[in-house]
Amino acid sequence: MPHCGGSPLSPPPPLGRSRRRGAQGFDPALDDAELVAARTALDRGRWTAARSLLADTGDDWDRRGHRMVVLAQPRSTGAWAQEWRLAEPESADAAALVACAAVFRALRGKERAERAQEACHTAAALAMADPTPWLALLILARTLGTEEEVVRLFDEVRHRHPEHHHAHHLMVARLAERRTAAGQDPLHEVYDFAAWAVEQAPADSPLAVLPVVAHAERYRVLASVGSEPADPETSQHWTGRRARLVMKAAFDWWLEWGGSSHPRNRIDLNFLAHAKFCEGRAAEAAALFHRIGTQGTREPWAYPDRDPGAAFRAARNAALGAA
Repeated sequence: MPHCGGSPLSPPPPLGRSRRRGAQGFDPALDDAELVAARTALDRGRWTAARSLLADTGDDWDRRGHRMVVLAQPRSTGAWAQEWRLAEPESADAAALVACAAVFRALRGKERAERAQEACHTAAALAMADPTPWLALLILARTLGTEEEVVRLFDEVRHRHPEHHHAHHLMVARLAERRTAAGQDPLHEVYDFAAWAVEQAPADSPLAVLPVVAHAERYRVLASVGSEPADPETSQHWTGRRARLVMKAAFDWWLEWGGSSHPRNRIDLNFLAHAKFCEGRAAEAAALFHRIGTQGTREPWAYPDRDPGAAFRAARNAALGAA
C-alpha cells in the first residue's frame, strides 16, 4: 500500500457531507429488494427478517458490509438490534448490527465514540474473519479518527477482504482531503492510492472505477475551498489529459465487465456517469444513465454542496436528450 503518512486533518462534517433535502430520494439499499424488505421489518421490530437476510449473505463480504451498514442506519435499529442480541447473545450477526448501529449513533452525536468502538471490537471477537466490524470502525474513524487510525483500520479490513469496495471508497474520500493547497497536483496521493488499488485487484474487480472516484473526491475538496468552480460542468477538472485517460479506462472496463452483480454497482455507475457527463461525453453518459435508470446515488451528485436529486435529474435528462 502506498505511504499514507502526513499531517493530521481536521474532521469533516458528520458522515463527511451536509444533509440536504434533495437527498431524500436516494435509497442507500440501492437495488437490493431483500435488504429493503428486511430493513422495513426491522424498523417495525421484526428482527428475524434481518437475521435471515444476514445468514443468507454468508461470507460475501462486500454484500454483508453493504447490508449491515444499510440496516444499521435507521435510528430505530439500535434498540431492535439490542433485543436480538439479548435473545441470541452468541450471534455474531446480532453483535455486528449492534456495533454498526452504535457507530451511526456516534456519528449523530447520540453515542460516545468509545462505546461504539467497544461494540465493534466485541463483534470482531465473535467472527475473526469478518471485515464488517472493522468496516464499522473505519466509517467512524473516517470522520472522527486520526489518519493513523484510518490507515490501520483500512489495513484490518483489507487483511480480511483485499478488494473491499466500501473500505476503498472511504479511504479515497479521506485521502482526497489532504494537501488542499496542492490544488490540481496530478501526483496527489489520492490518485496514487487509487492506481495502486487497481493494480492489486483482479481484472474483473469494480475497484477499476476507483480512479474515477478519486477524481470526484478531489474535486469535492477543491471546490469546497473555492479553488474549483462549484458547478462541475464548468470545471476543467474533468477535461485534462490525465482525467480523460482515467475516464476512458474506467468506461472501457465497464463495457467489458459490467460488474452488475456487485451489491454496490449502482455507486460505481453513478460516479462514472457523473464523470462522463462532466467530461462532455453525452453519448457515453447516456449509456450509463440507461443502465442506472432512476436509481441515483447521493455521491457524487451532491459535490461540492449541491442538491443531488436536482443535479442527477438534470444531468440524466440532458445526456439522454443529447444522445
